[in-house]
Amino acid sequence: MNGQPVSPAVSLPQPTQQLYKLVPAKVFFTKGVGTHKEELRSYELALRDAGIEKCNLVHVSSIFPPGCKILPKNEGIKELIPGMITYCVIARCSSNEPRRLIASSVGTAIPADENMYGYMSEHHAYGQTDEFAGDYAEDLAAKMLASTMGFPDFDDSKDWDEIKKVYQVKDKIVKTMNMTQSTIIDSNGNWSTVVSAAVFLF
Repeated sequence: MNGQPVSPAVSLPQPTQQLYKLVPAKVFFTKGVGTHKEELRSYELALRDAGIEKCNLVHVSSIFPPGCKILPKNEGIKELIPGMITYCVIARCSSNEPRRLIASSVGTAIPADENMYGYMSEHHAYGQTDEFAGDYAEDLAAKMLASTMGFPDFDDSKDWDEIKKVYQVKDKIVKTMNMTQSTIIDSNGNWSTVVSAAVFLF
């Protein structure tokens, strides 16, 4: 217009375009516990125990990406770089109440169809064992996934296959798992923190 050349539309190179579509390709699960007189230090020690203390963690919500590959913890940690912005679903619980039992858990429900997304749930609790907290987190994830599949009346007590260790939601198989950490607070007035996390990689 007015004799001025019109700038062409900006076309981003393919790698740059992909940066705007951050869909994780891999994930690993980890957990940790830390104890210190300062609450923040107990949290940092829990992250250290989990192997993710060197990252800048960004907490995200609860979608398990379609086709996301689950890595063993030791393989996943090798891909981390100090200072790396790292996306994770994380559950955390802290207390300094003597003899208090605390727990954190991330439950995961994954449909057999790899083209579908799954769900993760973050759960933290007081007075719950590893087994109870883990089962609770798994149930939460399975119920959220079942509701998105069109089955809001999903009954986890009836649809659990004890032999196959999977949920049978109508004709859909839903695999579940959990990563859970618990601890009992010492009697010396120290803080303890437990963390459970699903760490995404690209």
